[in-house]
Amino acid sequence: MKLNLGKLAAIAALATGLGSSAIAQEYPFRDITTAVVWGAGGGTDTINRMIMAEMEKHLPVSINVINQTGGVAGSNGMVYVMNQPDDGYTLVGLSESNVTAAVQGGWDQKFDYWYPFIVGGSPLLISVPANSPYNTLQELVDAAKAAPGSIPAAASGAGSIHHLNLLAIQNGTGAEFLFVPYKGSAPGQEAAIAGEVQLVVTSLAEQAPLIEGGQLKPLAMLTPDSADIAGMTVPSAFDIYDGLDKYLPLTQAIGFAVHDSASDDVKAALGAAFEKAIASDVVAQWAAANNYTVSGAYGAEAQAIFTKLESNFAYTLQELGATTVDPASLGIERP
Repeated sequence: MKLNLGKLAAIAALATGLGSSAIAQEYPFRDITTAVVWGAGGGTDTINRMIMAEMEKHLPVSINVINQTGGVAGSNGMVYVMNQPDDGYTLVGLSESNVTAAVQGGWDQKFDYWYPFIVGGSPLLISVPANSPYNTLQELVDAAKAAPGSIPAAASGAGSIHHLNLLAIQNGTGAEFLFVPYKGSAPGQEAAIAGEVQLVVTSLAEQAPLIEGGQLKPLAMLTPDSADIAGMTVPSAFDIYDGLDKYLPLTQAIGFAVHDSASDDVKAALGAAFEKAIASDVVAQWAAANNYTVSGAYGAEAQAIFTKLESNFAYTLQELGATTVDPASLGIERP
């Protein structure tokens, strides 16, 4: 039988084309990795492990969560993911604190480099070890004023939301603490419990188990509202010091992201799984039990939220004298 090489070539080309289309439509066809930029056990890490476990139920693959910590405002993890292909197989687990990486010289990208998914957030507060001599925010602030720079304060890395809240408290009260950065909330809280530092700024979600367990003593919420936890009412710092509303509250937006340059198919597949996960009873119950408010914004809506956060955080840091790069030089507009 005589072979028609032209027809065979055409059939081969068609088969190759169909195969390529099938592969593109099948995303994801291998496991996904999410690299969290903050340490294990912290809020960003915990939320990512929870939401990825729920998203796995709506995807044909597993999602492995790892930690890539360090750098300025979580820049090591973001740079790591930035250097991976934009094929949707490496996600970055991040939070609002990462929007300051650029103005602090951690990397040279605006935050719209990412296509983000926001799970939610929790209000922040300032606490001390359970055996601390300070029982009110006023007592702590007065001590810091009496001996400026002598009271060590734990918070996540420079430029994190915890660090910004600490700077805001300093600016609003006239106190000066000794900032000690940690690679995430969990090690900062552990340092406070161990007596390495005398206060810690993290979220209610992260501190609640330690407060309920009698290891941390809450002094004030860094929001306009008080909070009830472990049978006590934690007052708002706004009710104690006038003028804090100039810098606070700075709110959380915790979740994950894929490269904004990823294909529409990748974004659609992740979006569909995210929507189903966010709507689940598991997430609702988890959020209620852990002092989180669920968002569910992603894509353009989440990018708009992060753009506003980036602007507010960048210029707040600049005003507080904590930037190394002019926000305007990066194209970040004033709020």
